Amino acid sequence: MSSIEVRVTRKTIEAEGIASFELGSVDGKPLPPFSAGSHLDVQIPGGLTRQYSLCNDAAEQHRYRIAVLRDAASRGGSAGMHDAVHQGEVILISEPKNHFPLLQAPRTLLFAGGIGVTPLLSMAQRLAAIGADFTLHYCTRSAERTAFRDEIVASAFSEKVEFHFDAGPAAQKLDLEAALGVGDSGKQLYVCGPTGFIDYVVATAKARGWSGEQIHLEYFGAAAQDTSGDSDFEIKIASTGKTYKVGAEQNIIKVLKDNGIEVLTSCEQGVCGTCITRVLQGEPDHRDMYFTDEEKAKNDQFTPCCSRSKSRTLVLDL
Repeated sequence: MSSIEVRVTRKTIEAEGIASFELGSVDGKPLPPFSAGSHLDVQIPGGLTRQYSLCNDAAEQHRYRIAVLRDAASRGGSAGMHDAVHQGEVILISEPKNHFPLLQAPRTLLFAGGIGVTPLLSMAQRLAAIGADFTLHYCTRSAERTAFRDEIVASAFSEKVEFHFDAGPAAQKLDLEAALGVGDSGKQLYVCGPTGFIDYVVATAKARGWSGEQIHLEYFGAAAQDTSGDSDFEIKIASTGKTYKVGAEQNIIKVLKDNGIEVLTSCEQGVCGTCITRVLQGEPDHRDMYFTDEEKAKNDQFTPCCSRSKSRTLVLDL
């Protein structure tokens, strides 16, 4: 995976616990272009790689901007960005990738939960630029925890944004059914944020007649898994025929690495799809947030960073 050197040209505290990072090329040349909904793989001091959505206008090529929430449950990524990445430093990133593309539609609804606003902010800028009909519903705990609030209020599309604060009066809280309306074919829905928020929006939308093709989502972290029933299984490497035991508390990627087999990983929680591996035999226990239900049902690929096996043996195309 090729990397790009960029300089942190500005680091800003955007809200309580949220910092933004503006990234520019080290040689002054334009950065690779991106589209609304794109993200970067960012290499963080300490050896971690994490994905962060681009939240600036996709028409810009002089900078990338990302925002990072300091997560108390962080495994090092958000703390590293907040504490170890400073203005003026040079870091490594990937070229932009987009697994959350914006489609053209007569009417677009955007639902952001907390830091999930980042890709949707880029989408809002794009929709405003082309004169599209859209509304962004931005839900946070409080005004103090609302990143880019002043920027949005001052923007040309401010009248298309509705803020909803958990700590605010009842009248301004999100009435999801009213906001969604009926899912007629002229609408597209985009939702990003914590797992519970996304699940709530998606379930409500489907209950109001929205089809799966109209609903687009991006998780910012994997849901907690019940591991109490986990048991041992084996993985078999197709190219060598060798088998390796994965214990009830072991991780497939770690077992592979301990045996000299490297699989490229990034998020390590089944969100980004970097580690996708073909399955030739056996039934994976899918625990990712990347594949659709239809893709999971095929059982021909899985994310070994977080998934396991329902069958005694999984034969991997490695």
